[in-house]
Amino acid sequence: MRARDHGVIVGSGTPGPHNAITDVPGVRVGHTTLISGEGPRVVGSGPVRTGVTVVLPHEGSAFDEPVYAGLHWLNGNGEITGMAFLREYGILGSPIGLTNTGSVGVVRDALVEIEVGALRKGAVSWSLPVVGETWDGSLNDIDGQHVTAAHVREAYARASGGPVEEGSVGGGTGMICHGFKGGVGTASRVVDGYTVGVLVQANHGRRDRLTVNGVNVGRWLPASPAPYEGAGSIIGIVATDAPLLPHQCRRLAQRAGLGVARTGGAGENSSGDGFLCFATGNRNLPANALDADPPRTYQVTVLADEHIDPLFYAVIEATEEAIVNVLVTAETMTGADGLTIPGLDGAVLANLLT
Repeated sequence: MRARDHGVIVGSGTPGPHNAITDVPGVRVGHTTLISGEGPRVVGSGPVRTGVTVVLPHEGSAFDEPVYAGLHWLNGNGEITGMAFLREYGILGSPIGLTNTGSVGVVRDALVEIEVGALRKGAVSWSLPVVGETWDGSLNDIDGQHVTAAHVREAYARASGGPVEEGSVGGGTGMICHGFKGGVGTASRVVDGYTVGVLVQANHGRRDRLTVNGVNVGRWLPASPAPYEGAGSIIGIVATDAPLLPHQCRRLAQRAGLGVARTGGAGENSSGDGFLCFATGNRNLPANALDADPPRTYQVTVLADEHIDPLFYAVIEATEEAIVNVLVTAETMTGADGLTIPGLDGAVLANLLT
C-alpha cells in the first residue's frame, strides 16, 4: 500500500494516472531484485540484499535518441557516471541505471554491452552511460559485488510503463531511509498540460528529522536500530514531457533537493544526494554517434522560464511523495549479521498526521 492508500495526501497537486514517473509518456522502469541468505556476513557469499533498477527515458532507443537533461548535487558524497559529458552537452544519451555503490562499474559496463549489441553491422559505439548509486552495506554483502551484467540485462528487458513496483526492489533492495527500510519510490504531478514524474532511490536521513506534510513525525517514533543515520544517500530521477532546455532541466533537478528537505533530509556531510532531470519535449535531437551525419541546424520548442514555476512545485511535491511512498511500501527486512530494519506502518503514519 502506498501513501495515498493510507489517506496520506502529500501536497495539493494532481498526480498522473499511476502517480509514477511512468506517467511521463514513454518512460519505462525495470527492476532486478536479489535477496538470498541470512546470518553472519561472509564476503562473496552473502547475505545478499541488493539489485539494479533501469529507467528508460522514452519508448525508443535511449542510445540513438538523446534528450535534454541537467544534473544537480545537493551533497557530493556519491557517484553518478557520465556526469562530465552530461554537464558539458546537456543531453542524456543512455538509459539510467541505479544500484549499490560497489556495483556501479558492472552496471555501466552492462549498459555499454547492451548498446553494442544493438548496433547495426559495422557501426562503432561511443557511450558514457549514466549510473547512480547509494550504499547498502548495512543489510547487504556489498563487497561481494553480487550484481552481474545478466541482472542488468534482465532489468533492462523488464522495463515497462504503468505502475512501478516500489519499496525493497531493484537498486533500492538493501537501502535504509530515515532509520526505516528504504528503497525505490515514485510519484508524479500534472500541471499546465505537462507531466512531471520523480523516482528516488532513498537511503538517507535521520529518524528524528522525518517530516511529512510539515509535521515532524520522527520525534514521536521509536529510536532507530539503523547504524550510520544521516550518512546515507538519495538519488532522484526527474522526468517531464515539457519542452525544456538543459539549463531548465538542471533547475528542475535542483528543486528535487527541496522535496528531500521537506521530508527532513539535510544533505549531511556523508550523504550523496544527486538529482538528474531529463525532458522529452524535444525528440528531434541529433544522435550522439561517431558516424552520425547531423543537420547543420535544427529547431526545438522551449517553455519560457517565466512559466516554469508550476514545474518546480510539481518536482518538489512529487519528490516528497516518492520518499513517503518508499517508507510505507518497504517492508521490514533482516539482512547481514542479523540486522533488522523495520518498515514504516502507513496506518501509524496516517494516525500521527491527524
